[in-house]
Amino acid sequence: MDETELTIKEVAPGIYLMDEAHATGYLVIGDDKACVIDTMNGINDLHQAVREITDKPLIVINTHGHPDHIFGNLYFDQAYLHPADLPLARSFAEEPEFLEFCEEKHLHFPPFLETREGDVFDLGGRHLVVYELPGHTPGGIVLLLKEDRILFTGDSINHHLWMQLDGCSPMAEFVKNLDRIMFLEKEADRILHGHADDFDDISLMRCLRNGAEELSLGHTEHDEPYHYFGGEVRQHSFSVLPDRHYQSSNHVICYDPKTL
Repeated sequence: MDETELTIKEVAPGIYLMDEAHATGYLVIGDDKACVIDTMNGINDLHQAVREITDKPLIVINTHGHPDHIFGNLYFDQAYLHPADLPLARSFAEEPEFLEFCEEKHLHFPPFLETREGDVFDLGGRHLVVYELPGHTPGGIVLLLKEDRILFTGDSINHHLWMQLDGCSPMAEFVKNLDRIMFLEKEADRILHGHADDFDDISLMRCLRNGAEELSLGHTEHDEPYHYFGGEVRQHSFSVLPDRHYQSSNHVICYDPKTL
């Protein structure tokens, strides 16, 4: 299969996981409206793909401002984003290569609308509630689908968390931000994150939090190098529970020792 192909599967009634070039977005369908959570890389016409599933009015929400979560906004009229991530998102949307891509498609990148903690998106019978989780980016959010007890976490809570990028929070601050919303582990049973194949048990949230706390306390003696497009940093493995379902067996937090 071409890795740029858009694949879509229904993971629960009215909830679809969409994958494009190893980035994941979601479609949640309520009685009255539908919501696209993250639009991925923009390679494929996501609006057309969604319209093959539902004709209900659409809301688009970006969990954060990185390009593999916002570039597909290109096919929609507008999208919600936390204001703290607006400068980040706009910087990527103004990159010459992306502007050239937009010109080739004869499309314009749409405006952002602001969303903040406490906002509730009513889809009809399903409600998405916004909670702020700065860390991976300054304006990262997670979305609780209340009736289904599912937490959409973007990149903020996953098995391979990048905290080495410009704009990432110091680890101790990230732990405090997680602690502030840790009550959500009692409001949700499962997690769908931004690079997923399926559901993860909600316990991933606390396991990641404990790994971040280990880093904040300087427990790095067993950490290993991690290579990515920006160079070499470090990766810290964290433990998960033995009796829960996770869709990955590799659990790490990547970080730059100079900014830990």
